[in-house]
Amino acid sequence: MSVPARRLSAFYFCYFAILGAFLPFWSLYLRQTGFNAEEIGELTALLVATKIIAPNLWGWLADKTGRRLRLIRLTSLFSTLFFAGFLYKQDLTWFAVITIAFSFFWNASLPQFEAATLFHLKTESHRYSRIRLWGSVGFIAAVLGIGRFLDTFSIRYLPDIILSILLLNWLVALIIPEVQAQKTQRAATAVWRILADREVLAFFAVYLLLQVAHGPYYVFYSVYLAQHGYSPGSTSFLWALGVCAEILMFLGIGRLLKLFSPRALLLGSLALSSMRWFLIAYQADSLPVMVAAQLLHAATFGVAHVVAIQLLFKYFGSQHQGKGQAFYSSLSFGVGGMLGSLYSGYFWDSLGGSLVFVIAAIASGLAWVIAFLGVGRKKAH
Repeated sequence: MSVPARRLSAFYFCYFAILGAFLPFWSLYLRQTGFNAEEIGELTALLVATKIIAPNLWGWLADKTGRRLRLIRLTSLFSTLFFAGFLYKQDLTWFAVITIAFSFFWNASLPQFEAATLFHLKTESHRYSRIRLWGSVGFIAAVLGIGRFLDTFSIRYLPDIILSILLLNWLVALIIPEVQAQKTQRAATAVWRILADREVLAFFAVYLLLQVAHGPYYVFYSVYLAQHGYSPGSTSFLWALGVCAEILMFLGIGRLLKLFSPRALLLGSLALSSMRWFLIAYQADSLPVMVAAQLLHAATFGVAHVVAIQLLFKYFGSQHQGKGQAFYSSLSFGVGGMLGSLYSGYFWDSLGGSLVFVIAAIASGLAWVIAFLGVGRKKAH
């Protein structure tokens, strides 16, 4: 069966368009709705905290049943239905409940779709970055489109926009064919033995800290720029610029992987991550420096993510790939994202945005030390 590249790309486009609507604008929407910085941090933490449980549950079901796309269609549908609850009323308790219900399903889709994409590609895994880059295109389209919209209209329409993209995402999931992992003759290594390996533990620690470092960026970057006098249009431009750099990275990552080992690329991305947060912390008033910092997104997210996908496939093999993707999502984007959201929310008003980004730079530095000592040498299972 040929690879349904266009349909896979369309799903990535829609999924990350939703993310492009969330990351730059949701905290602004929450602030206008009346929530303070601490409450915004808590609500964002709830949004990512479900990644600790949901991907593992769905990953186990996907590996057990082999019906990965059926589960993706189900989770995409229910995430759409629950998100509609944000249109009902606007108080903290209600928003917290809807956030948990919506994100429990929405956070389950991507790890299993990553695994499904790799299974569709089979021996053509080098095509992954070309398909995945359409997620970055979707993110940019949402950021620029919504940013332009908000220059003219109220941000109160943001939930309606996100709901429309969620519905489209579900419709795309319906037209993607099911795929199953090829069966192996010998039993695969037990997943708990893989998880107990020191290098795998170091890998998860590195990516957890990387997401801790990204916490204030994902939650408060737009607020931080607004505090320094940037307009919604300028803020959208900077968000989009970071993802444009990510797209160029996806186009060129094949050559980088031929020139450098995954270990070397990971160490480089972590070093640049620390540099990026220091630049944002101390040079926010300089647009040229902010442009340079956003261009580093190609390394701090793009390169790091492609390396993670490569290492996960090596660590977990085909039999446990759904679980491996789920653990990656849970521990990095789940635990790491939750901790990043919480500390940035609790310290934003008391310490100020600059010091919060300094904490992010320190977290990236610690991740570099762990990666240097323990990541990149594991043989495939």
